[in-house]
Amino acid sequence: MHYYPFHVSDYIHDTAHLSNEEDLAFRRLLDLYYTQEKPIPNKTQEVARRIRMAKHIDAVQTVLEEFFDFDTTQDYWYHKRCDETIAAYQAKAERNRQVGKLGGRPKSNPQQTQTVSKPNPNQEPITNNHKPNKKATSVACPEFVEQQVWDDWMTVRKGKGAKTLTETGWKKFINQAEKAGWPIEQAISHCCLKNWVSFEAAWVAEKQTESQRRQNVMSQLTRGLSTPKSAQPFWSQSTTVIEEIPNVEPKRLL
Repeated sequence: MHYYPFHVSDYIHDTAHLSNEEDLAFRRLLDLYYTQEKPIPNKTQEVARRIRMAKHIDAVQTVLEEFFDFDTTQDYWYHKRCDETIAAYQAKAERNRQVGKLGGRPKSNPQQTQTVSKPNPNQEPITNNHKPNKKATSVACPEFVEQQVWDDWMTVRKGKGAKTLTETGWKKFINQAEKAGWPIEQAISHCCLKNWVSFEAAWVAEKQTESQRRQNVMSQLTRGLSTPKSAQPFWSQSTTVIEEIPNVEPKRLL
C-alpha cells in the first residue's frame, strides 16, 4: 500500500501516554504493517532494526504488546483495523484489475448507432433561430505582447464588466491600432492607463503628431507586426514638393 487513512484525533487520544521513542516506534510499525500488507513477525530485534530503532528494542516490544494482538499459531503480531484497511484496499485493487481486463471503465454516455434518414425535400430550411449557439472562445496572450501587460488589461476589462474578448473583437482591436499607427502592446498599455476596454484610432488621432505616427509604423514593421500597405513605403517616398507656377506669358525679347 502507498496510502492508508490516518485518524489524527484517535491516534492522539490513544497514544498521549507514550514516550517519544514509543510514539516513534508505533508510527513506524504502522508504516511497516501497511507497506508489506501483512502482520509483523514475532522477531522484535529484527523488526526494530527494520524500522531503524535497533537501540530501542524495549520501546518496540512495549508498543507491540499494548497495541497489537499476538497470534500464537502463526507467531506474529496483528492489528484488527490494519487488517480491515488492507483487505478493503486489496479488494478495490482486484476490481480495478478486472475492469482493466474488460477494456477499462465503461463510458457514461455510450455511443449508439442511429439510422440516418435522407432529408425531406418538403421540409422547411433551418433558419438562424434553429442553429445552436456557439460559445465564444477567449483570446490568449499573443507572443509579441508581454504577459504582465496583457494580464493588466484583462483586469481592467473585468473591472469594467466587459464580455469575453473574442477573435472578432481582437481583430478589430488590431485593425484600430494599425489605423492609428500604434504598436499593439503600446495600444494595450494605453488602454490600461485610460481604463479602456477597447481601442479606437479616433480616440488618439488628434493627440499624435505625424512624426510619432511614422515612428510607430516603423516599430510595427520592424517587429513584423504589420506590412506596408503600398509598394513604396512612406520613408522611401520623395519629400520634394513641386509647386505649380502660374502660367506667365514669357517676356518678348526686345
